[in-house]
Amino acid sequence: MQEIYRIKTMVSKGGKLSIKGLPFQAGETVEVTVRRGKKSTRVTKYPLRGKPVIYRDPFKGAAASDWEAMR
Repeated sequence: MQEIYRIKTMVSKGGKLSIKGLPFQAGETVEVTVRRGKKSTRVTKYPLRGKPVIYRDPFKGAAASDWEAMR
């Protein structure tokens, strides 16, 4: 049984594809099938996941006038 290797890549200008890191030896015959990829329509449940968090002056004290809930 032959194994199938799937790799996602993008078509560059001029309609060219470049695939690197294939698990085959130079000179081996391979079969290549190309199809259009599916567009992701999935809505991200957590859009901020993986985004950097920046704390500006994290040790600065907060005065009572800075809290909106206290107004």
